[in-house]
Amino acid sequence: MSQVTYSAKSTALLFVDPYNDFLSEGGKVWPYIKDVAEEVGLLDNLRTITRTVRDAGIQVVVVPHRRWRPGDYECWCHPSPNQRKIMQGHHFADGEWGGDWHPEFVPQTGDIIAYEHWGSSGFANTDLDFQLKQRAITHVVVVGLLANTCIEATARYATELGYHVTLIKDATAAFRREMMHAAHELNGPTYAHSIVNTLELVEALSKT
Repeated sequence: MSQVTYSAKSTALLFVDPYNDFLSEGGKVWPYIKDVAEEVGLLDNLRTITRTVRDAGIQVVVVPHRRWRPGDYECWCHPSPNQRKIMQGHHFADGEWGGDWHPEFVPQTGDIIAYEHWGSSGFANTDLDFQLKQRAITHVVVVGLLANTCIEATARYATELGYHVTLIKDATAAFRREMMHAAHELNGPTYAHSIVNTLELVEALSKT
């Protein structure tokens, strides 16, 4: 992908689903992504990215999945396969440890917390687009979980809405390496403007 110049005033980091269930030992989903997460250095890369964007004065936006609550999805006509899994496993349960923020990625003063998304896209049926447009954001860098579901859906939707989209291939994870390959090598190039690793992003942000 081509070199990108980012302006701190018009760039936002979209951090998708920084929940304990995804990112912490003991989380309900962590065992399924642990191998891939550790292989790519997910947690260290997320630490590096969040620190770098905050130092650069870039807007941080938390893009959270719906925290499971009793009754969710049970009366829906067409819950998706992922929503059925959440309904059965009570992932990111509201009021429980798994639905709390990972302690290293708790939102800070000045961060935006978008409305919780019910499906995979952080934009669908939320205020995310409105919040970004009100701050004249044009470029989004998308990190978090999972590479082939919420990250891909959120990033694709961002492209459809006219944003410049950057994917960070080692700041996400998936259940299998094949899913990571599909997300970054097959699907990502059809919609993302830039696909880089953490070090390449940090280098680019040093020029803001």
